[in-house]
Amino acid sequence: QVQLVESGGGLVQPGGSLRLSCAASGSIFRLYAMGWYRQAPGKQRELVAHITSGGSTNYADSVKGRFTISISRNNDKNTVNLQMNSLKPEDTAVYYCDADYSGRIYWGQGTQVTVSS
Repeated sequence: QVQLVESGGGLVQPGGSLRLSCAASGSIFRLYAMGWYRQAPGKQRELVAHITSGGSTNYADSVKGRFTISISRNNDKNTVNLQMNSLKPEDTAVYYCDADYSGRIYWGQGTQVTVSS
């Protein structure tokens, strides 16, 4: 059974930093990619950043230069991290990670990020 466990959300002041982590395990299939999405109240879920198992990355224009995605592997667990710097109030949302195992998509439970003074 595939599990994605997220951590690292919270409350931070504008200009501050947070680091989100998502550990994925339990799949017998090859990992293609992992990513972070976010959904603010009243808005659709949107892509924040995406990284392939080979390390190729893609970012939403709104976070380029501020957020950095990375991926690592330890035994059967793949972990994707999102370092978020220079946070803005508009970054406030529930952040979800996903994992693509050979076309099979799995989602984490979501973690709240609130940027407010």
